[in-house]
Parts: sequence; C-alpha cells; structure tokens
Amino acid sequence: MSHPLPADAVFLPAGVTGLPVGAQHSVQRCASCGQLLSPLDAAPDCPSCGGLLEIIHRAPVDEFDAPLSANAIKHSFAQHCCALPMGHASGVWRFESIVMPGAGDAIVSHPEGNTPLLSRAAISRYTGCDGLLIKHEGHNPTGSFKDRGMTVGTTQAVRIGASAVACASTGNTSAALASYAAQAGIPGLVFVPAGKIALGKLAQTLSYGARTLLVKGDFDECLRLVQQASRELGIYLLNSINPWRVEGQKTIVFELLQQLGWHAPDFIVLPAGNLGNTAAFGKALREAHALGLIAKMPRLVSVQAAGAAPFARAFREDFATRYTVQAETIATAIRIGDPASWDRAVRAIRETNGLVISATDDEIIDAKVTIDAAGVGCEPASAASVAGVRQLVRDGIIGAGDTVVAVLTGHVLKDPGMLVELHQREDYPRANRPVEIDATVSAVEAVLRETRGSAL
Repeated sequence: MSHPLPADAVFLPAGVTGLPVGAQHSVQRCASCGQLLSPLDAAPDCPSCGGLLEIIHRAPVDEFDAPLSANAIKHSFAQHCCALPMGHASGVWRFESIVMPGAGDAIVSHPEGNTPLLSRAAISRYTGCDGLLIKHEGHNPTGSFKDRGMTVGTTQAVRIGASAVACASTGNTSAALASYAAQAGIPGLVFVPAGKIALGKLAQTLSYGARTLLVKGDFDECLRLVQQASRELGIYLLNSINPWRVEGQKTIVFELLQQLGWHAPDFIVLPAGNLGNTAAFGKALREAHALGLIAKMPRLVSVQAAGAAPFARAFREDFATRYTVQAETIATAIRIGDPASWDRAVRAIRETNGLVISATDDEIIDAKVTIDAAGVGCEPASAASVAGVRQLVRDGIIGAGDTVVAVLTGHVLKDPGMLVELHQREDYPRANRPVEIDATVSAVEAVLRETRGSAL
C-alpha cells in the first residue's frame, strides 16, 4: 500500500501531501501497513490490517512556521514548567507540542507528572551502582505512571466526543481511568481479572465511580474482551495499545532528561508487562535524538518477572518468535502473558541497543524491601527495575560509575495486603513484624533497646 510517510518517519516532513483531513499537526499511522488516519479517528487499531497505531507529529515550529532549534525547544519546555507564569501545572502538558499539539481547552488534567528523580545511598549500595537515580512515578495523583497516559487518552476521548471509555487492567490502569473519566464526566468501564487485583487498586477504581467488571479469566482474556467490546459497542479503548496513551507515557523520559539537564544517562531500566512503557520510552528517545535534545541514546532495559517473561525469552532469540505464557508472579502489575505492545517494544529495544531480562519473585521482593526500607517505597512490580540493575551490575554490563535511571512505576500502598502478609511472616528474615506490648513505659523501653541494638 502506498502512503506519503516513510516507514521510519519520526516527525511529519515539511510539505507532505495526502494526509487525512484534520492532520495539520498530527496523524495516526499503522505501524504495520502504513495506513494513515485522522488524529480524531477513534479506531482502536488499524482498520485495514489490525496493526497497532502510532502518532506522528510535526516537529515544533515558531510563530512563522519555521522549525525550532534544539535549544529553542528546550527553552520552550522550560518556560512551560509549572513554576513559571506561562507554565502548565502538569508535567505531561508542558510537552504539549510533542504530545498533542493544539489540545487546548479539551485537556483533562489532574495535574500529573512532575515526579522526583531521587538518589538514595542504600539503594545504590544494594545494586552496586553509585550512579543510580530513581524516577518515582508512584508520586502521580492515583499512584502510578498510568496517569500520564490517561490524561492524554481521556483528552482524546473528549476531543472525539466518546460516549464511554474502557480498559482491561491488572489494577493501575483501572484506577487511572476511573479518576480521569470521572473528571471528564464520561462513563468508565474497567475489566479486571476476578480475584487477581490488589486491594488498593480495586478500592481506587470503586471509589472513583467506574463500573468494575470482574472477568472470569486473566488479564489477557480481559484485554481480548474489551477490544471486542470496543469494536462492537463503540466504547473508546484506553489501554496502552491506544497510541495517545503512549504519547503521555513518553513524557516520563522527556521529564527525566530535562531533570538531568538533557545529559542522557547510560541506561534507563523499567519494569515490563504489557510493554506500553517500553514502546513509549523508545519513541521518546527516538524523538529526543531526532530533535537534537540529546547527543546519545541511552540503553533501555526492560525487566520482566520470571513468571511472566515471554518478551525476555524472545529477546534471547533475537525476537525470532513471539511467545505467550500463562503468567504467574507476585508482581501483579506486570502479570501479563501476552503483551499487546510487542512490536513497538521490539523496535524500542533494537533502536537503543537495549536489553530484556527477567527477575524472580524473590529477587523482586528483596529489591522492594530495600527500596521501602530506604524510605522510598513502591509496589512489587516497580522493584523489578532495581532488581534488574543489581543483576546487570553483577553480570558486568552496568558499571559502578554508569549513570542509570531506574523507574518505579507505582506507589507502595498499591498492594497493601501483600505488604502486611510479608512483614508478619516468621520465616522471612527481613520482616518488620508489629510488636504487641503491655501499656507500660517499660515495655516501650524494651522495644527501643532492641531496636537500637539491631541497628548497630
């Protein structure tokens, strides 16, 4: 099929013709067959071949429609920082020109983003990487990175006049969708695996008012069902296969690059489940490099749980085969056996000379306990990134002095049941068990003495 955009186009070329109506700033393109769709087309995937869609924007321009230099783009982003009069309160929408140009009054924002880049000596010692920084996406409004994609996806729902929005979820996506749908005044439906969603995430979804459908099956069955419902019932799909979700999630990378003064780190390490973030991070780095914002491409490292690691298995075989597994892991946010963003994630790994590895549940929990004890805290799936850094240092791939950003995707309170159970186990040496005492000062003194002794 002929089309006016080359398959490797990062931005819309100047003077391109043959674009759909309404594509002055952006266009949706099928990553498989190249078909172009209007930016306001609500199709969940390519109507010709069923492939995943991606968003191609025009590169930022000035008031005379001339391309901005890299320094001018950096200045524009800085001027839209939340602390300045021209700024966006959101750490997503200050990058509006490369996320959804011209969104304007349609924007549905909590606000989100502006998450910290942390340095913690205890976590650096644990991994053996002195240059480790932690990008904590659990500081978003509903407690996970999903808010970044959901603000853009919900804004798109408003722009197209969607009658309802829906998603399949292991928990975090459902919490974000429920919150943003409520803010936008659009009915929300979430499809979650019955009995396989953490209590904190389910509580959020119910509280924000979305209709919660407990599906008798796993996440992959939920996703298949919601995709079918989207096609047959006209519900706007807000899973990470939605290309506008990817646009929001890529701002994690733009924000951390800005926080580093546009000096790219050596590695960016992230948990991997449905592979939406892997795809989004690859797109962000591709665009940042094309715009001249960074001089080198960091290596992306996607870390899967060993019990849900089809992408890691495929990586070991140079992605010759697309695998699926029956996923089982304590890291519920990445308990996905048939990742939807597979092809986009493969491109991201290849273009960044990246890696895909897996960590056992024991390694993930050990990393999580270390993160929590450093006063940072995260949900189990988040800790896969830190477990991955430790593994790569041990294997000699990451050096002690390399600059590494590990992304924590969710807040510590996302899975409280697992935490309480873990810290009351008699057989777990790092358990911080609660202590029942008599109502006397001497009992308190005894605990204090014991605590001081264990700290020595």
